[in-house]
Amino acid sequence: MILITAVILGHSGRKVNLWGIMSGCLAVAIMGHNRRILSEQKTVLVTGGAGFIGSHLVKAYLDRGDRVVNVDDLSTGRRENLDARADFREMSITDPRLDEVFREVRPTLVNHHAAQASVRRSVEDPAEDARINIIGSLKLLEVARRRGVKKILFASTGGAIYGEQDYFPADEKHPKRPVSPYGAAKSAVETYLGYYYVQYGLPYTALRYANVYGPRQDPHGEAGVVAIFSGRLLGGQAPVINGDGGQTRDYVYVGDVVAANLAAGDSDFVGAVNIGTGIETSVTELAARMSQAADFSLEPEFAPAKAGEQRRSVLDASMAVDRLDWRPAMALADGLVETIDSFRVEGEPSG
Repeated sequence: MILITAVILGHSGRKVNLWGIMSGCLAVAIMGHNRRILSEQKTVLVTGGAGFIGSHLVKAYLDRGDRVVNVDDLSTGRRENLDARADFREMSITDPRLDEVFREVRPTLVNHHAAQASVRRSVEDPAEDARINIIGSLKLLEVARRRGVKKILFASTGGAIYGEQDYFPADEKHPKRPVSPYGAAKSAVETYLGYYYVQYGLPYTALRYANVYGPRQDPHGEAGVVAIFSGRLLGGQAPVINGDGGQTRDYVYVGDVVAANLAAGDSDFVGAVNIGTGIETSVTELAARMSQAADFSLEPEFAPAKAGEQRRSVLDASMAVDRLDWRPAMALADGLVETIDSFRVEGEPSG
């Protein structure tokens, strides 16, 4: 077996079954993939390893036998998400010492998940959002280029990058019309990735996520509604729906997202790819499903709609099926049960 090193940088009673299901999802992605470049990968560097998705990635790399160095400044990541098996270094992607880390560990694959992930905060302070999400990413790309990285994986967004969709589900050819600084920053980094590929021959895959949910979820992220509803339900309170509840989203389980990352890292595919289920779920339906999963019978409460909220969002992941041999494995009903049960065991989501 080839040993791979993973480095993580960035800001950032069903418990056993949860990881068992995730491991099964990852095994399908790893064993079934037919376009692997694993033999060329010696070291993996992932940013944001104390965060929601990043911490699951750290575990996945460790579980498949990789050596992991986790570097995170814990500004949004949580210390309790750290895996003791990994070498932890507290550092931001904007830190000048980043080059020294690259020089020391010599990564060949970078998986970039560090970000300012709150759409609301990006609207309140677009410049700070750009400092982290655009400038920080550029600093990372420059170091990666100089230090001979072979491929970049980037956590992009399908929900925020397309804006109000012209058709449903949206494929990768859909026009990009972000309506928030957060979405604009993700689009900008994708453009820079294309530049670095053309100018320097640095391959990349930008994974345009649908609304990712699951254990360890931050209530302030793109799919924060799942964590918010979980916190209220477990606290004995009814979920609060903003607007009429007809807004739809495409909810994809974090274990499936991890599997997509492993597949993309082992693939020679270059470009952007949607990672979603192709299934729309309204906020009202989500609240009902989560209430059932939490064994909670109160009706949801309704509050005024949020200004500028996107009405419908759903992704076509056919390209991921074709180019990455990836498919979502977790049904929403099962994933919500796993998520709520994990919060029961590990504590309600904060915020």
